[in-house]
Amino acid sequence: MLPPMIRPAAAWKNAVLAAVLCLGGTLAAHPIPDIPVRGSFLSGGDAEITVEVDPRCFEPIPENAPYLTARGLASASPARREELLRLAAEFALRNIEYRLEPVGRVSPEFKFAFTAPDGLAVRPDEEIVVLTGTWRTKVTAGISGWQVRSKAEKELSVVVSNSVDFIPHPRVAVLFPGEHGFVLDLAGVASREPAKPGPAAGKAADAFATFGSFFRQGFVHVVPKGLDHILFVLGIFLLSAAWRPLLYQVTAFTLAHTVTLGLATFGLVSVPASLVEPVIAASIVFVALENVFRPVYSFRRLATVFAFGLIHGLGFAGALGDIASATGSLGVALAGFNFGVEAGQLAVIASAWVLTFRITDEQVRRRFVVIPASVLIALAGLYWAVERVLG
Repeated sequence: MLPPMIRPAAAWKNAVLAAVLCLGGTLAAHPIPDIPVRGSFLSGGDAEITVEVDPRCFEPIPENAPYLTARGLASASPARREELLRLAAEFALRNIEYRLEPVGRVSPEFKFAFTAPDGLAVRPDEEIVVLTGTWRTKVTAGISGWQVRSKAEKELSVVVSNSVDFIPHPRVAVLFPGEHGFVLDLAGVASREPAKPGPAAGKAADAFATFGSFFRQGFVHVVPKGLDHILFVLGIFLLSAAWRPLLYQVTAFTLAHTVTLGLATFGLVSVPASLVEPVIAASIVFVALENVFRPVYSFRRLATVFAFGLIHGLGFAGALGDIASATGSLGVALAGFNFGVEAGQLAVIASAWVLTFRITDEQVRRRFVVIPASVLIALAGLYWAVERVLG
C-alpha cells in the first residue's frame, strides 16, 4: 500500500510519463536533418561553397518526414523535381547568412543538384538523396575572412567546415538558430601562391571548440530530440531499482553503441537506415516487454542490451552523418558527439531516478511505475516499428 504522501506524487509521475510517451506518434521518427555548409578556398582566390539540404527540411516537422530515396526520386515527376530544386535554393538563402569580411553579407548563386550525402553521385541503390548547392566564386584582394550564421526557422543545426588549399581546417562549428560561426582567416589568400596539400595542423583552441560543438550536438540528439533513444534508456532503467543491474546495462549499452558509432563514422560499417531504424524501434518494444513479463536481471538481459546497443550506435551514426567527414578533426568531432550522447543518457536516467527514488517498495514500484510505463514504452516502440517499416 502506498503511503498517503507518496500516492499523489506517484499519480502525477504516471500522468507525466503517459503524456510524454503518448507523444511518441508525433515526435522524432528519424534523425534530425542537419545542414552542412562547406567552404573550400585556394591560393590565388578560387573558392567553392557547398550547402547540403535534406528535403525533409521543407516539412513542418522534419524529423517525422520520410527520406527522399533514389527510388522516390526516379518516380518523381519533372515538375516535382523542379519544385524541390527551387525550394532548396530558397531554403539555403533564407535560413543561412553568408559573409565575406569586410564586404559583409553576400548572396551565393547556388546551383542545386540531386546527390547522395557528401555530394556524391546518386546511385540506383542509394538509400538517401539530398540536394547539394554549389557556388563557385573568387576571393578578391582585400577579403580577410569568411563566416556563416544560422537563421534556421526550425530547430535545425548548420554545420560549418572549411579547407584552405585542400587542408581541412581543424575547427568545425555546429550552429543552432541565431548563432554565428567563427571567422575563417582569408587574409592574403587571393595573392598567395598555391600551396601543396598537406596534413592539417590542429590547434588546441580549435579542437576544443570542435569538441564542444559536437558535444552539444550529441546531447541534443538524445535530449530532447531522440525520443526513441530516451525510451530505450528508460526501459533499461525500469527493470530494477538496484544500482548494479542499471550500471551493468548502461555500461554494456554505452560500449556497444560507441563501437558501432565509431566504425560507421570512419566508414568501416554501413547499414541502410531502412534496416536500422525499424530494429531500433523493435528494441524498445522488446526491452519494455521484458520488464513486464520477465523482470529479472541476467546475463541474457545484458547480452540483449549490448546487441541492441550496436544497432543504436548505427542510429547515432545516422544522426552524425557525414557532417564531420570533411574536417581535419574527425576524431575530436566523434569524441565530442559520443560524450554528448552519454551526457544525454545520464540526464535521462537522473531525471527518472529523481521521479521515482522515494518509492522504495518494489511491489508498489512495479505496480504503479514499471508496468504502466513499460506498456506505454512498448506501444510507442510498436508504433514506430510499423511506421518505419511502412515508410
